[in-house]
Amino acid sequence: MSLRVVLADDHVVLRQGVRALLERHGLEVVAEASDGRAAVELARQHEPDVAVLDIMMPLLNGIDAARQIVEARPGIQVVMLTALEQDRLVTEAVRAGVRGFVLKTQAGEDLAQAIQQVSRGGFYVGAGVSQAVVDACRAAAVDDLGRMTSRERQVVQLVAEGKSTKQVAALLGITPKTAEFHRARVMKKLNVHDVAGLVRYAIREGLITP
Repeated sequence: MSLRVVLADDHVVLRQGVRALLERHGLEVVAEASDGRAAVELARQHEPDVAVLDIMMPLLNGIDAARQIVEARPGIQVVMLTALEQDRLVTEAVRAGVRGFVLKTQAGEDLAQAIQQVSRGGFYVGAGVSQAVVDACRAAAVDDLGRMTSRERQVVQLVAEGKSTKQVAALLGITPKTAEFHRARVMKKLNVHDVAGLVRYAIREGLITP
């Protein structure tokens, strides 16, 4: 199944070109937006795998749009189209949940690769992006590994109690896709590869009793 993408850029010609490129790489663009507010709404409606956002958009900039998308739908990964002079915004973008950075002038193969990589939970920094971006992403990746959110702890407990993905989703009021995303993210953070490993962690942390 191809990855599903929401694409947001206020320049129509550029957006059409990016869409054609992504479709040539087997990616499915499920919706397009010309401003940040529309991007957030479309991401909520379509729940794509990845949202590709221009950093500068009318009504709501790409960073704030990314923050709202990630808060509303944690399973959606975000790639930012950026320009060389916007490095000062990188740390803020990473904090907002952005996991990929691609220069607008090189949004070809780089963008397709970025979408693939962030969809697997990784970070991506495209060719030509500065060392400041690389450093910010590395710092964020290390920080992620040391943190367990309240929602992630809930998922660990429920999975360790033997709940299925559908049951976890129903109990937490989220979609099965989001529940599966949390589970995969937790397992990556804890470096465990099966439910038994999650059970051992949950017992050790006092989330469940043996």
